[in-house]
Order: sequence, then structure tokens, then C-alpha cells
Amino acid sequence: MESIHRATVAGTGMMGPGIASTLALGGLSTTILGRSEARAWNALQMAREQLLLLEQNGIITTRQANGAIERLDASHDFESALAGRDLVVESIPENMALKQAWIAQVEAIVSSECWITSNTSGLSITVMSEKSRHPERIATTHFWNPAHLMPLIEIVRSDKTADQVVEGLRTLFERCGKVPVVVKKDRPGQLGNRLQMAMVREAVHIISEGIANVEDVDRAASLGFGLRLPVYGIFEHQDLVGRDAFTVCDYVARDLYNDAGAPPLYRLMYEKGKLGAKPGLGFHDWSEKDADQVKNRRDRWLREFLRSSYGDWIRPKPRE
Repeated sequence: MESIHRATVAGTGMMGPGIASTLALGGLSTTILGRSEARAWNALQMAREQLLLLEQNGIITTRQANGAIERLDASHDFESALAGRDLVVESIPENMALKQAWIAQVEAIVSSECWITSNTSGLSITVMSEKSRHPERIATTHFWNPAHLMPLIEIVRSDKTADQVVEGLRTLFERCGKVPVVVKKDRPGQLGNRLQMAMVREAVHIISEGIANVEDVDRAASLGFGLRLPVYGIFEHQDLVGRDAFTVCDYVARDLYNDAGAPPLYRLMYEKGKLGAKPGLGFHDWSEKDADQVKNRRDRWLREFLRSSYGDWIRPKPRE
């Protein structure tokens, strides 16, 4: 694991800078690879700003922030950004053909010892790596958004990913101050998104059935079970409740939405272009809500949690 010293993060969008700042915190010399000099530079500036924000909020030390900033750079030169790398993380658009082609391009430059990972949140890493010359060194490393704040990283293995790669990635991300989980089977939605999609599907069904309105569903999630989830997991709750948990599950499960596919209301909204904050209308009317305010509220909560005593156990501090 100590042989992992140099990394490249391909992607200058929403996730790339946060992934790069994470790796730099873990001690890796990290290059952000962009399609143009301007994109690469902007992503580098964002990664630096994220590190300073973590330092200003007491989540990392000044020494950690300064060290990570020194280890960051950016490039739009594909070959020079990849040559001699020990780890390459891809965070490009979610298109299988594009990702397969990208892996082929990377493999033509890096050594056979270099690990290649994808930040995909849903595409199969088994399919993505099926044309690879060395599929044993390829895995998914799914960072959650925003990557510089969210502790969780899902390591998803294909049926050919080597054990040493999985364990090496786990050790690396712990060193970076993250909390990795290993997804043993490459299935749609990985781990976190499977849980989240089950909740979304039932939430839409509740709206469709007239059980509650959109605002109250959001409140019930945020201020009910969601409020305790950061420190109190699903199975911890089930075990502490004991026998009654099974009784309630057996009773309620009969009335939950169980059809395959998205609920009809969700499909209808998609067909009518009610796609959320960007077009202005989704489950909420975004002409009356400010998307940036909501994101800022989310990020403020995450920062406050991470610097609290409760956050100490869930986000290990990266090494000085």
C-alpha cells in the first residue's frame, strides 16, 4: 500500500475536485486531468478552496491543508498526466461505451501495476472492465456528493478484481480520512443507492396514494429516522428494538410499493419534463425555492457534523 504515491483524477465536474483533494489529504501527489487547460485549472482551484474550507471549519489542520494543496496540480495533457501513476480515478460522464474506451486509452499509457477505478454511481464495473487487459486491477470507487465532505466511499469489486486491490483501496481511503465499505457483488445501485432507491420508490408511492404531501414526506425523513442515521445504523436499530421490529416489518411490508420499475407518478413526471431544480419544477416548485440555498444548508450541516465530537468516530483524521 505504501507504494501508492502518485494519482490522477480524470474529471473536472462536480466530483473530480473533491476526489483529488481527498487523495492529496492521504499523502498522494495528485493531478487533476481536464479536457482543456481552463477546465483543469478551474478544478484545481476548486480543490484548493475545498481544502481551505475544511481547514477553516476545524475538520483538518492547517498543516494537513497546506500539505494537500502542495501535492495538487492540474493538466490537460493526457499522456503526461497518466505516465508513472500508481492510481487513476475516472469521474467522467456516466456512459458505458465512453468509460470502456477511456480505460483502453489509460491502459495504453500506465503500467500493469497501476490501479484504475471508476467513480460511477450505478454502471457495472464488471461490464466496464470486460475489455480490459488487466481487469483484476479495476474497481469502482464511488464517492458521495459532495466528495470533500461525505465520509463514505463504496469500493465495488467485479468478479475479476483482485483481493489485494480491494484491501489496498480500503487502506488508502482510511488513510485519506474517509470511511470505505466494500460491495462484494457488482449489482445495480451498489449499496447506498439501493437503499436510497428503495426509500425514493416508497416515498413517491406515498405521494401517489395521497398518504402525505411532498413537504411532509421530506420532513418525516429529515426529522424522523434520518436524524439518527449518522450515528445509529439500520441494523443497530432493528437489534435494539428486537422482536417488535420483525412484527412491524411483516405487517407494513404487505402494503409497500413492490412493482418492478419506477412508480407511475415518477414516470409521468419524467415524461412531462418535471425533472427538478434545473428546469424549475419537480416534486417541489423550484420557482419558490433556491437550489443553492438548499445545497448550502446541506454542506453547512455536513461541516458541523464532521467537526463535532460525534463526527470524530465516523471520519478518521488523515495523517499529518
